[in-house]
Amino acid sequence: MSRIGKKTITIPNGVSITVGKDHVVTVKGPKGELKQAIDRDITVEVKDGAVSFNRPTDQIRHRALHGLYRSLVSNMVKGVTEGYKKNLELIGVGFKASNQGNVLDLSLGYSHNIIFEIPKELKLVTAQEKGQNPTIALEGIDRQLLGQVAAKIRGLRKPEPYKGKGVRYVGEFVRKKAGKAAGK
Repeated sequence: MSRIGKKTITIPNGVSITVGKDHVVTVKGPKGELKQAIDRDITVEVKDGAVSFNRPTDQIRHRALHGLYRSLVSNMVKGVTEGYKKNLELIGVGFKASNQGNVLDLSLGYSHNIIFEIPKELKLVTAQEKGQNPTIALEGIDRQLLGQVAAKIRGLRKPEPYKGKGVRYVGEFVRKKAGKAAGK
């Protein structure tokens, strides 16, 4: 049995969850609205301020989907109430980040600046204080979209293992390698 799939999701105040006839779960809250299509085999019940998920059989596919959709809807509920936030920092000499609305302008040591457009569902803030590494703060209600965009930004210049230069998440640990051993 899926331990995660069996847990019910309690609906906080100010959040409404509806299940459409086309198996689309809609979660509305103070920060916005999210939708998720659910597989036809998984049944969703909304009653008494809680959401529960049931599966028809113990097939591997049904067990996997049972826990998956429960987690996705749980993330949606948290997103519309609290929201999600990811912080990245740029480590390297001359690395800079600035933004004009939702267009991110990155200087990452290449011969050209990288212009990266952030989806309108996310909020972008860049900061560059003296003596500190430049930081990028992404905020939104959709956890999957936020993680995907943050990973793409990180992928533009991944932290390298010798000096640790690159784009990394705040608090991420990069294991350093020993450089080339000195001669005789």
